[in-house]
Amino acid sequence: MYKNILQSIDNIAIWPVISFVIFFIFFVGLLLWVFTRDKEFIEKMKALPIQESSADEPETSK
Repeated sequence: MYKNILQSIDNIAIWPVISFVIFFIFFVGLLLWVFTRDKEFIEKMKALPIQESSADEPETSK
């Protein structure tokens, strides 16, 4: 049933190609962003989850 419905759509074969191109452009753009990023920024972001809270930030009570 679904096979007949999908076959009846005109130009259905173009959608997987468009999806692949969008994914590929995003992936390449992300790689370029990572490799052109400043190393200091990467180190700061890497340490962010394990940093202790500073005196400037209010502590949240649970």
